Amino acid sequence: MSLLDDLRQATIKGDATRVVELAELALNEGLDADRIIRDGLIPAMDYIGDEFAEGKLYVPEMLISARAMQAGMELVKPLLVEGQVETLAKVVIGSVQGDLHDIGKNLVGMMLEGAGAEIIDLGTDVSPASFVEAVREEQPDFLAMSTLLTTTMHVMEKTVDALAEAGLKDSVKVLIGGAPVTEAYCSEIGADGYGTDAAAAVSRVRELVKG
Repeated sequence: MSLLDDLRQATIKGDATRVVELAELALNEGLDADRIIRDGLIPAMDYIGDEFAEGKLYVPEMLISARAMQAGMELVKPLLVEGQVETLAKVVIGSVQGDLHDIGKNLVGMMLEGAGAEIIDLGTDVSPASFVEAVREEQPDFLAMSTLLTTTMHVMEKTVDALAEAGLKDSVKVLIGGAPVTEAYCSEIGADGYGTDAAAAVSRVRELVKG
């Protein structure tokens, strides 16, 4: 097996220490950061997403693999020449105001990063005004909001309305997800996409990027 094959397997297995070791070895042997990401880390996370979608893997396993991928990303990303890797999309992500849960949000962010997206993570308990400010400053392709609580779902609608009031609604695609969220609610509040889980979120972003 080649180094990149080994790197893919280590990422799939969720062996973060081995991922970093192999990424360092690949760099030392002259592979550039772009190739390590494009041919090593991203294909591994594509495989994980497909396996999850087919019910062959579960959230804990996907999270372990995503963390291993992120360890590799942290090593090689600073070595990228600006613009060298084509970015899938720029995504601002956060859990809405009143919700401090972040496991699902973090997993979506890591899976999107593993698919080649640039992630700006606002954390948890993010107000509509903070989302709007981030959209204005970062000019992302997507705004992704998460909630685990029925009591905070309404903040998603408030954020969509706030984007419209700020004249930014047409400049960004709004994605929503979380346990109480449904496709019907997505349509009701005027969001652009809904993902049932992290793998679905990646698929939805790819669909919307392709148009």
